[in-house]
Amino acid sequence: MWAKWLFDRIVSLVGLIILSPVLLVVAILIRVKMPDGPVLFKQERVGKGGKPFTIYKFRSMSVAHGGATISVAGESRITPLGAKLRRYKLDELPQLWNVFIGDMSFVGPRPDVQEWIDKLNEAEREVLSLRPGITGPASLKYNHEEELLQQAENPLAYYEEVIFPDKNRINLEYLHNWSFWRDIQYIFQTIFK
Repeated sequence: MWAKWLFDRIVSLVGLIILSPVLLVVAILIRVKMPDGPVLFKQERVGKGGKPFTIYKFRSMSVAHGGATISVAGESRITPLGAKLRRYKLDELPQLWNVFIGDMSFVGPRPDVQEWIDKLNEAEREVLSLRPGITGPASLKYNHEEELLQQAENPLAYYEEVIFPDKNRINLEYLHNWSFWRDIQYIFQTIFK
């Protein structure tokens, strides 16, 4: 997996440099449109080997929302600007820093909070041997997860009983069938999706 490690470092650095004007514009928009809090959202997530790390995203919600750990499209805690950032995945751009410093990879299972990691069974915990990713096969399948949850009668129950187990199955499949070239395909699919 040395090729994956090297690819992550080089491409994330290049991405941070090339996208720096976009990062700056988004940061200014958040500061102007949502002045009630920080530009960046920081949260502790579980990474490779179960080690906690801080994930960085552009803030897309109001500060004092006290919401759940899953997001549903149309929630009042998501600001109008935040909704646009989330729609085009611009809120995820600061994770290039997480990739550059080695907390994350471009491709892998999405990093969860400890609450959801605690729900993994012994077989599913095998995915913790991977560095979490910005994208991956489960992320691609559930690209419109917030909209799916919006249609559910009980979003939390639907996530826990349907989406979460399916994501774990996909992540295990990714782990057991990993290849560098498949990672490149996932990256291109993410860009064009």
